[in-house]
Amino acid sequence: MYTIGIDYGTESGRVLLVDAADGREVATTVIPYSNSVIDERLPGSDKPLPPDWALQDPLDYIDVIKRGVPKVLHESGVQAADVAGVAIDFTACTMMPAKSDGTPLRSLPEWERNPHAWVKLWKHHAAQRQADQINATATKMGEDWLPRYGGKISSEWFFSKALQILQEAPDVYNAADRFIEAADWVIWQLTGVETRNACTAGYKAMYQTDYPSREYFAALDPRFADVVDTKMSRELATLGHKAGGLTPEMAEATGLAVGTPVAVANVDAHVTVPAVAVTKPGTMVMVMGTSTCHLLVSDQLQTVEGMCGVVRDGIIPGYYGYEAGQSGVGDIFAWFVENAVPPEYHEAANAASKDLHQYLEHEAAKQKPGESGLIALDWWNGNRSTLVDADLTGLLIGATLATRAPEIYRALIEATAYGTRTIIEAFEQRGVPINELVAAGGLPEKNKLLVQIYADVTGKPMKLSGSPQAPALGSAMHAAVAAGIYPDIEAAAKTMSRIRDEVVHPIPENQAVYDQLYAEYKTLYDYFGRGENDVMKRLKRIKYDARGH
Repeated sequence: MYTIGIDYGTESGRVLLVDAADGREVATTVIPYSNSVIDERLPGSDKPLPPDWALQDPLDYIDVIKRGVPKVLHESGVQAADVAGVAIDFTACTMMPAKSDGTPLRSLPEWERNPHAWVKLWKHHAAQRQADQINATATKMGEDWLPRYGGKISSEWFFSKALQILQEAPDVYNAADRFIEAADWVIWQLTGVETRNACTAGYKAMYQTDYPSREYFAALDPRFADVVDTKMSRELATLGHKAGGLTPEMAEATGLAVGTPVAVANVDAHVTVPAVAVTKPGTMVMVMGTSTCHLLVSDQLQTVEGMCGVVRDGIIPGYYGYEAGQSGVGDIFAWFVENAVPPEYHEAANAASKDLHQYLEHEAAKQKPGESGLIALDWWNGNRSTLVDADLTGLLIGATLATRAPEIYRALIEATAYGTRTIIEAFEQRGVPINELVAAGGLPEKNKLLVQIYADVTGKPMKLSGSPQAPALGSAMHAAVAAGIYPDIEAAAKTMSRIRDEVVHPIPENQAVYDQLYAEYKTLYDYFGRGENDVMKRLKRIKYDARGH
């Protein structure tokens, strides 16, 4: 029997057909979103969006299913009757307003020109003011759930975005019958059944045995008091369980059988953990792409500075699942390549038959640690952990007239590795051991220099996923559980997971230099990130004023 995993990323969706007997990946396809990331203006509009907005079109998500599933079936020759289940994973928090029948608000003519009616992507950071209000109010009221999230709620999360809609577009708020994670909305479209998965509720919507109280939401805004009871649901669906069966409409669109089991939705990073054979404590999984999500399981409950959350059964049943993250990693490298690399490097890359990232990696690998004299803070897209502050920005120090692009490229890689080390130390200082790292995602697959730098900076041995599409594989594993092929995800992981045999170890002489550089990074980290010098935020306010926002 076969299962299908669909991985919804930031710019595209990947559909993967897997043999449930052994995890063999039979066929895959990637479907780019027609509207990609909407961060400049709505489709068909010439009105610019404000700074820090990031939206998407939910219709692109359905397009992935309708185009991708028939394609993998056709390419593989697998019959629909042999597909036992379907599951998806998604970026989070990616949320949207909808009507009670699941119609996206953005699809209604009266709302299609209002940006608040569209999907707010995970990296929509324009709700920082609301996140600050959520944190200040929770601190003032002594809310006991706040320490479970490292003491701060992010602007990326569910209620920050919902509160922004209420305060900036109350007409949209009132018109919405549901606020729902895009992951759960897709399952709704597949099955006709509205569910709320426990993973996004726990990590992105402050659910700890229940959501925060009505009194707390009322303290944020009296109009927000009943947000859970009127626009959400307190009933959560367990990971790996069946959410429902494929509707006749979606069966016709995909070529699959009516009633094919569909698993409860999951998060792209969290579903990767069992896909790389991690089901026990002691290993941190890093899902590396445009951003990085750091995940581990533990048998103990601790509060850790800046963690994105700790949820019982949130990743692997029977354990506390911890999440932390960096809100910009691959995006930082992409920004540099697209905006700051001189033309001669493009020409050299073409001459060497490499893309620009490959060429810069090749040139950067010729440098020794510390040779460039550069150090950077990895905050081009804010800081998720441990500072939880979307208003922080990037910094590069040590540049001279002799500084060249490959040196900056390496300094940016090193900065993201320093950010990961900060996260690791935050866990270890609270008694949560991390003995090794496992990396999954496009970045470690393509960039050997990055992998070695991370091992050198952190001092930890590092393994790599055995699948270039670990989230989709993890979803296919959960589909196998929902279909009853395996009793639980640990059993599925024993036969379907993939991890490479090789281990990348720290190089001692590199590690010694990086210890010195990391000490400098931490000085800058604390100075600019903990309020001693808020120049980044002052500059941001000046920028917004100059742009009329």
